Amino acid sequence: MPSRNDGVTMDCPVCGTPFELAGRQRWCSPACRQAAYRRRHNTIAQPPLPPSQHQREATVYECDTCGTRQLGDQRCPDCGLFGRRIGYGAMCPHCDEPVAIDDLIERT
Repeated sequence: MPSRNDGVTMDCPVCGTPFELAGRQRWCSPACRQAAYRRRHNTIAQPPLPPSQHQREATVYECDTCGTRQLGDQRCPDCGLFGRRIGYGAMCPHCDEPVAIDDLIERT
């Protein structure tokens, strides 16, 4: 027995659900019909996506020997040793030092 018979059943082009045809029906539900209309008539300009950033570039590392923190660099410039990962972060606008997000969030 075939798994699909387009004369009797058809997959909805929006959600993929199989449904029985009734007349000239193309979608399984009014919601899928509306979703297909919105896809075809989307006139709102989508904002451009920000450039992708590698995870390492936004990761704060700290040297276990001297305590120096680096943003995106695993190797300590003073000791030459690899630092441990603290977490995601960025440069602090006030002190210009790498700050991890976990340092700013108070855990209760």
